[in-house]
Amino acid sequence: MAEPPTVTPDRRVGWALAASGILLVSLDAFFVRLADAPGATVAFLMACGSVITLGIGAVARSGGPTATLRRTAPMWRPLLLLAVLSAATQAAFIIAVSRTSVANVVVIVAAAPLAAALIARVTIGERPRRAVSVGIGMSAGGVALVMSGSVGSPSVDGDLIAVLAIVCFAGSIVVWRSAPDLDRPVTLATGSLMMFTGLIPFVEWSAIDSRALLAAGAMGAITNPLGRMLYSSAPRLAPAAEVAMFAPVETVAATAWVWIAFAEAPSLRTAVGGLVVVCAVLVATRPERRTVSASEPA
Repeated sequence: MAEPPTVTPDRRVGWALAASGILLVSLDAFFVRLADAPGATVAFLMACGSVITLGIGAVARSGGPTATLRRTAPMWRPLLLLAVLSAATQAAFIIAVSRTSVANVVVIVAAAPLAAALIARVTIGERPRRAVSVGIGMSAGGVALVMSGSVGSPSVDGDLIAVLAIVCFAGSIVVWRSAPDLDRPVTLATGSLMMFTGLIPFVEWSAIDSRALLAAGAMGAITNPLGRMLYSSAPRLAPAAEVAMFAPVETVAATAWVWIAFAEAPSLRTAVGGLVVVCAVLVATRPERRTVSASEPA
């Protein structure tokens, strides 16, 4: 017979961390729209806030700059790679939101966990379960449906940038799995610093006003780094597959925030494509039940 998975208090805490983190990150799209500034400029301002918040957290957690450097120096290669991928993910997401509908972006980004499974299969030979393979196919169909409505329109570049965001994010997941002991606050802070530095030439300084500063500052200093830290802590308490089940929350929540605040309703294709992607992630991350024989104790 099938034995249901044990639900421990720690696992429930992990679920709560994942859900809270995803809900906070889902506010990114709202703040980008609220800032009402070019995407690169908003990403730059967000990076400023993240550098401060994550930098303070990294140094405080490690006991000072010298201790931080000493502890992270032996793993500088994966740290730099993850920092680059993190910076590219954040910048691409924000720029994509400024160039296409929020619904399109978050539906495409919802496929990131499945993209990670595909990249892991190609790069480190990790064979996905059959359910994950089915989910990858479903997710590809959902994303294709969303993007089909933008072909030939000005927003197609925003959709393509969103695809770049999920590729970078998926790649970062694979690197994290290869270097699980890497200091997360230090790595995320380094990524924010890279994004800050790399976007300086693209900033439209005249577009920075009090509205952009407040919106991007709140996102960069509070909601985004706190959300990423919460979500990244969840796998320590709950299985990764169960944590990944909360990823579609961003698709639904981000679309809802922007719909409520700015009346930006998703198109029918985006709604249907989003439903397909959400179902795909749920199929791929469904916890497996262990089968025990009649001779084994229940």
